[in-house]
Amino acid sequence: MAVLNKIRQRSVFLIIIIALALFSFVLADVLKSGGFSSDKSVSTVATVNGVDLDRVEFMSKVEAQQKQLPQNAAPGQAINAVYDREVKRVLLEEQYEELGLTVQDDMLNDALSTYLSGNPTFQNEAGQFSQAKLDEYVASIRTNQQASQQWDDYIKGTKTVVLESMYFTMVKGGLASTLVDGEQQYRYENDKVNLEYAFIPFTKIADEDVPVTDAEIETYIKNHKKEFTVEPQVDFQYISISEKASEEDIAEAEAEINDLLNETVEFNEVSKLNDTIPGFRTTDNIEEFVNANSENPYQDRWMYKSDIPASIKDTIYNMEVGSIYGPYRVDNTINLSKVVAVRQLPDSAKVRHILIPIGLSQADSISRTKAEAKATADSLLTILKTDKSKFTTFVKDMSSDIASVEKDGVYDFFPYNQMVPAFRDYSFEKNVGDMGVVETRFGYHLVEVLGQKNQQKAMKIATVTRDIEASEKTLNTIFSEATSFELEAKKGDFAEVAKTSGYGVKPVNKVGELDATIPGIGNNRTIIKWAFEEETEVGDIKRFSTPDGYVVAQLTRKNPKGLMSIAEASPRVTPILRKEKKAEKIKESVTGSTVQEVAASQGVTVQNATAVTMAAPTLPGAGNEPSVVGVAFGKKAGEETDLLVGNNGVYKVRVLAVNPAPSLDNYASYANQLNTQRTPTINTDVYNALKEAAEIEDNRKNFF
Repeated sequence: MAVLNKIRQRSVFLIIIIALALFSFVLADVLKSGGFSSDKSVSTVATVNGVDLDRVEFMSKVEAQQKQLPQNAAPGQAINAVYDREVKRVLLEEQYEELGLTVQDDMLNDALSTYLSGNPTFQNEAGQFSQAKLDEYVASIRTNQQASQQWDDYIKGTKTVVLESMYFTMVKGGLASTLVDGEQQYRYENDKVNLEYAFIPFTKIADEDVPVTDAEIETYIKNHKKEFTVEPQVDFQYISISEKASEEDIAEAEAEINDLLNETVEFNEVSKLNDTIPGFRTTDNIEEFVNANSENPYQDRWMYKSDIPASIKDTIYNMEVGSIYGPYRVDNTINLSKVVAVRQLPDSAKVRHILIPIGLSQADSISRTKAEAKATADSLLTILKTDKSKFTTFVKDMSSDIASVEKDGVYDFFPYNQMVPAFRDYSFEKNVGDMGVVETRFGYHLVEVLGQKNQQKAMKIATVTRDIEASEKTLNTIFSEATSFELEAKKGDFAEVAKTSGYGVKPVNKVGELDATIPGIGNNRTIIKWAFEEETEVGDIKRFSTPDGYVVAQLTRKNPKGLMSIAEASPRVTPILRKEKKAEKIKESVTGSTVQEVAASQGVTVQNATAVTMAAPTLPGAGNEPSVVGVAFGKKAGEETDLLVGNNGVYKVRVLAVNPAPSLDNYASYANQLNTQRTPTINTDVYNALKEAAEIEDNRKNFF
């Protein structure tokens, strides 16, 4: 009591102390992240040429985008899609403003008349777009705030489409090919030269005779920065530890599912008596039993042999009704299967039907309640039982199943599992010639069975499935293993510790800041964000939880944004520098000034090429050599080139003949050809050029 009294006496003091502690904790976190609101990386997703993309507005658009994507879409897919769209919007809006582009009322009205022409709401009696109908609609929704806002958003979007179309049309107009361009293309494809040449291939000099040093690679990288600039990247290696069930867990799962076979006795707290609970062998309500004891609900359908799981079909297909197979394993489950019923069924059926829907019918535009729809179907059945010749007429006048109306309501031979259950059951379990009414989620169907094929044995099988799950004991053991590995790896060599512990090390290279998927792990932004944190250094190790267990990762490389390392660039740069060195060596070894003299000095034969064009600059025995052929086209007949360095070696070329193609009266077809080739990529090319020229600060990595 004395202690409690002292606490009460000092309650105000304690509250102040606790408040200060909490404040210091929050303050430290704020300071770590760069301040309260001054850090734009926390409040701004990106800044494009000085225009901020606000986090709140951006994420609301991401949420809307996410709803349009599949459920298994990668976490960053929606963010990246909205980011690309917003960056494009900002860059194009700058262009519109700079050019003074605006959407006038008549342009907007023209666009609306096109986009809304197919909507009956905006059509007159003749089925044509009506401005009066549009004005009437807009006036009618202005009292509804939500509808009014949706319309305003639609108008805003339409203006954006019109502006974008206008802008890119102007760009395309400025880039249109002229007749001069057309003539140039014609010459490019049809002017021809005949050549003779000496070709000294680079392969004449062994690679080991022209070593390339790291210093030379580094110099090349610095002189070609644009080609070798890379975004921040990391490499790491990891081992994974799966939370899989132990043999003890599997045995326990088998024992539990075995216990379901026989009846059990349980004490009823209400009646104070013992109740006998039927087992899988004896239950009279198989559906209720399966639904109460299985991971998967009971499937009340007939199964042909081909439908039964491959691992059990040869056995269970020959079992009698009431027989039980199992327990047996399928993947990560333990199962019991019981033969519920056996009969002969066709494997395909042909029917015709009339659909009377509940609600508005597309056939006769009458809205019916459930009772009215049932009554209509029953009345048609009564008529058709005495006169089936009216079936086709009723289909056209009454059926709302558009897919079958044109076929007189007929569904030709279809497999058992194609239709909804009630429709399927009637089609396959009734006899040919039977006609009746069945209810499905679509409404009431008046069905007549026209044909059935391939009678064969079919079974109803009830299966109780239990997932094999790791027990708490197993999970604790796995956690201890992951923790122990993490601690041991921090003390020693990661790969050696993994080898000793029996784990395989998996390397992951060139991971970017905005990546979300890791090979072998799947979607896991947590590991990637850890690898890019300022505090994380090469060699650091950390354990992570995953849906399947644990991953212990070690950061092995961390490159900031900048130039490629020598090791990364070497596969690209080394062949380039090696060719340059070989070219110099070959040129130094050449003697003579004519093609024949050069060929003789290098021990090669003079080769000929006829009818070579700039569009197809291939030299026999040498390969594709556009730069060499291009120089040759600049010479007159009888003239020789200097030594030329090509893709595959060094050349000395003599032009034997120049054969210009005959002039045309008009080169419009070639100009049009160029326009056709260029047009599909103009929009993308222009946007990429604007993006490359823009100043963009990208903070996406902070938001997912």
